[in-house]
Formats: sequence, structure tokens, C-alpha cells
Amino acid sequence: MKRSVDVCVISDVHLGTSACRAAELNAYLKSIVPARLVLCGDIIDMWRLRSAQWSEAQTKVVRRILKFAAQGVPVHYVCGNHDEALRRYAPFAAGAVELVDRLELDLAGRKTWFIHGDVVEMLLGTPRWLSRLGSFSYDTLETLSGWINRVRGWFGASKVSLATRFKDHLPAARRHVTRFEEAVAGVAARAGYAAVVCGHIHVAAKRTITVDGKTVEYLNSGDWVDSLSALEFAEGAWQVVRWHDLVESGLVQPPRPADDALEETVAAAAGTSAA
Repeated sequence: MKRSVDVCVISDVHLGTSACRAAELNAYLKSIVPARLVLCGDIIDMWRLRSAQWSEAQTKVVRRILKFAAQGVPVHYVCGNHDEALRRYAPFAAGAVELVDRLELDLAGRKTWFIHGDVVEMLLGTPRWLSRLGSFSYDTLETLSGWINRVRGWFGASKVSLATRFKDHLPAARRHVTRFEEAVAGVAARAGYAAVVCGHIHVAAKRTITVDGKTVEYLNSGDWVDSLSALEFAEGAWQVVRWHDLVESGLVQPPRPADDALEETVAAAAGTSAA
């Protein structure tokens, strides 16, 4: 049975890259009925967009999002750094789809701010070239993880993520994440927001941060490359949801090739009959 959520937030999908876990994301989106969907940046990776890396599963993600919009679900696309070329067109609206650089919503009486987060990282002094180098390094780790996991799969071993290992165990990486979270919360607090939602650093989180006596709820939706996570707002509260937890609890069914083939057959048949 599909779950109803008031707001669903996903970010850092990186459509157009081989690292994008589109099949899992599509399965997750199929499992929910959102009243509102926020795409919090880096949905399309315009830095490394390659037609050869665009899969059918990625097309299905786009179709799923557009289906929500066609059903009247407000879809807010917040621009990120990997899709920053879209910022020149924001704000822009077409039907239920809205392209924005930032978004403000009142949720349960709390003023909530939605940003991607790259602008705040620039305030920390991270130059653009270093950001691109970090992105390249992240992609390299994901590629290496893919090779390692293929070998581990031959022996029945579970998958590993080098990127996650580095983020969790490298002190410099942890310090950067903490600085980013506190900086985002600080900007939000000074702007008068009670909560701030972002992406960008691929680290899902929900924590309370106090800045100059002001308490801000910091929320990060993570990504659909490595952590496979999202944010859901329901019954007046936020929670971080993770792919593996949802699968283990039976709330999401893992994608199967047979299911994908059946969907394509049904879609083709529908198209034929409509003609």
C-alpha cells in the first residue's frame, strides 16, 4: 500500500551519470503519494551529462515526476550547482511545476526554507575549482566502488561504498560536513527561518542547531547516488527515510527486471490502443 506524505524532498539524483541509482529512486517514488514534491537541486547533472549514461530507468524517474505534476501535485525544482544553468530561467512555472532558486513554505506553523546549499558552501570559502575537484573525486570513488562490488558480488558479499567510508571515517571530511551544517543553520537563523532543508553534500541529516540563541532544525535529504535517502514531512514532523530501511521494512519493493519489462509492455500496448 502506498504511503501518503505531506511533503517529499529528494536531491542530488545526478540524472545523466552512471552513478545515478534511478531504478531505486523510481521504486521509492512509486511507493508514496505526496501532496507536494520538492526537488532540492542537482537532479540533472549538467556537468557530466552524457547521452550514453542516460538509462531507461532515469527516463522513468522523469516520467514519474511529471506524472505527479499531471495529477496536480505541486513540484518545486530548486536549482543546484550541477544544474545551475537553470537558474537563469528561475523563477518559472509551467502547470504544477515550478523552477526556483530557493523556496519558502509554512509547514505546521514553522517558516521553512528550501535551498540546495552550494551558495552557503561558497560563503565558507570553498572555491569553484575545488568544488569541481571534489565532485570528480567523489565520482572516482563511486566508480571504484562499482568495480569492487562486482567482485564482491561474485563471492556473495554485500556492497560497500568507498565514498561513505571516507565521509564517515576521514576527520577532515567530517569537519567539513559539520561546518557546512552549522553554516546553513546560521544563514537560516539570521533570515528568520525555523527550519532549513538542503542537499548538496550527500549526507542525510536531521538535527537541531542553536545559533546565537536561535534554534533551527537542519534537514538534509542526502542523495540518490550513495546514501539513497529522502526527507518526508507528515503529521507535522520531518523524518529521514533511507532506501535500505524502507526495503527491509517492506514499505518499498526493490526493482526487478521482470517488473520493468512488464511496465514497458503495458505502456506500449496502451500507446498502440490509443493510436
